Amino acid sequence: MKIISYNVNGIRAAMRKGLTDWLKASKPDVFLVQETKANKDQVEVEEIEAAGFPYHYWFSAEKKGYSGVAIFCKEEPNHIAYGTGIDYMDSEGRNLRVDYDDVSIMSLYLPSGTNIARLEHKLTYMADFQSYIDDLKKEIPNLVIGGDYNICHEAIDIHDPVRNKNVSGFLPVEREWIGNFIDSGFIDSFRHFNKEPHQYTWWSYRANARANNKGWRIDYNMVAKPLQEKMKRAVILPEAHHSDHCPHMVELSL
Repeated sequence: MKIISYNVNGIRAAMRKGLTDWLKASKPDVFLVQETKANKDQVEVEEIEAAGFPYHYWFSAEKKGYSGVAIFCKEEPNHIAYGTGIDYMDSEGRNLRVDYDDVSIMSLYLPSGTNIARLEHKLTYMADFQSYIDDLKKEIPNLVIGGDYNICHEAIDIHDPVRNKNVSGFLPVEREWIGNFIDSGFIDSFRHFNKEPHQYTWWSYRANARANNKGWRIDYNMVAKPLQEKMKRAVILPEAHHSDHCPHMVELSL
């Protein structure tokens, strides 16, 4: 099973830039989307279906044009879980999960901490999300959580760790949380296979950052440890230019 996750920074804009043609060529079995910024009825879903994804599920924010996640599937899942059941999370449309026989796959869009109020919101979300996942794993041990975590884990994951040490996304408290999240029973699938530096998934639109590869690795496919022996490869796909992020893939042998 090939799983690709992608923060598209607006699904309609990404589709205008050729996302569905790219998707058709990339052939994931499950495609996780973050930051859709749209409701399902605002999207040309026929184009998505024509690309090979007859099953697509959307969980949008209450606020129009904001946040939102989706999952496109080649095969119909057994069950779809919309949100976490935690109201303040679900009003922002940040969690969506599909369950299959051998694996459950979540699309996650963790908040950013762009100011003090949003940082407090992010820290609360992180703590509540950890508790939610701790309980979920008791019921569903074979879990993949792909998405935009809005956190760089280690210095290798950011182009300038020294000057960004006090910037949200690389704060000690955030880095500690994602380290603890991994230690709670997950594998950072990309780092499992690739230890090289200068591998990023997001670049600022400013100062020609992407052309100069001054980026951040804030997007992950976290794979629960029971699936470790099933992991075949994990890669970042920087050649895709539909967003300020790029897609990233993990492949499992199920």
